[in-house]
Amino acid sequence: MSTPEQQSDAPQPFPDIEPYARGLLDVGDGQRVYWETSGNPHGKPALVVHGGPGGGGRRGSRKSFDPAAYRIVLFDQRGCGESLPHASDPSVDLTHNTTHHLIADMERLREHLGIDRWLLFGGSWGSTLILAYAQRYPERVSEIMLVGVTMTRQEEIDWLYRDVAKLLPAQWETFRTGVPLADRHGDLVDAYHRLIESPDAPTRESAARRWCAWEDAVIAHENLGSPGQYSAKPDAARMAFVRICTHYFANAAWLEDGQLLRDVHRLTGIPGVLIHGRLDLSAPLYTAWQLAQAWPDAELQVIDDSGHTGSTAMSAAVLRAIARFAR
Repeated sequence: MSTPEQQSDAPQPFPDIEPYARGLLDVGDGQRVYWETSGNPHGKPALVVHGGPGGGGRRGSRKSFDPAAYRIVLFDQRGCGESLPHASDPSVDLTHNTTHHLIADMERLREHLGIDRWLLFGGSWGSTLILAYAQRYPERVSEIMLVGVTMTRQEEIDWLYRDVAKLLPAQWETFRTGVPLADRHGDLVDAYHRLIESPDAPTRESAARRWCAWEDAVIAHENLGSPGQYSAKPDAARMAFVRICTHYFANAAWLEDGQLLRDVHRLTGIPGVLIHGRLDLSAPLYTAWQLAQAWPDAELQVIDDSGHTGSTAMSAAVLRAIARFAR
């Protein structure tokens, strides 16, 4: 385990660039997934897998990659960002939006772009999806970089939406009282899932705002990162985010509990870097540590001043790791 320190010669992000190609890939089930490529068309392929679930539309990750060395691929997962149809529309059915559908979409995108193997980069929910894809298609993965590691086990879902309340009792009470009285001592994720699917628009909007207020409460101490980012989402993005989050977490992401840790042997031979903030309350360090213990090819870097939304030191660690894999 290493603990990188912020240094005066810390690497800087690359200038933002525009994609040289983009499109909407028909992946079936009436779904079209937005994708784009930037950087060097003949460079090393790298796929950026966003968090959430349902947190698409962000393009800043391009700046972490040397555009002369990498062929940078971004995509929006089903129902969010620029993918269609958008989950902010309550009439959009999420039946065909599961972890297994997203894995299939990633593989279809790889084939569409004519890529043999690619580096996978992502954080938070993105790390769960990367691990699930890589364990399904290990021969298609050259390296893995995970930031803010999650495996979306039931214990992790319970921590974020119940157990961390011990540290944030007032904010938790606000979150808990956002559901009907009969549901307040039960599964709050499932209760919010029902609210966000209500036919009543004010009920859906209230549920989305309260959900994001709770997410923001858990990262409020991260003054070196991006506190307040969930509630700051535009209305449509916020609604899609909460619909998709509650849909996935109410169904334990359609993964067997502990599956990704159990099957980590399928990643043997794939180099990995796990970068995790010591101050991360959303996804405590224990998950990243467990994964590193089970995956000998992975290196765990713990960033002392970072939480779930990062810090300058975490950004520098990401840039160094990406640069190392470019070589």
